Amino acid sequence: MADVQALTQFTLSETPDGDYLIEIEGDSGGKLSVQASIEQIDAIIEALDDVLSEGEAEADEVDED
Repeated sequence: MADVQALTQFTLSETPDGDYLIEIEGDSGGKLSVQASIEQIDAIIEALDDVLSEGEAEADEVDED
């Protein structure tokens, strides 16, 4: 398994060619930069929304008990 770092910084900026640059930095100084298309950004947003929605649904179930 890869070395896991706590997220310390996240930036998203548009590139001159219309894609997006995602930069993620960890607490030990590791940095990852990736270029993504708008379709890939949409897929990331949908995946995050799905995970967060599942967590909210589980929390609602616990609250109802």
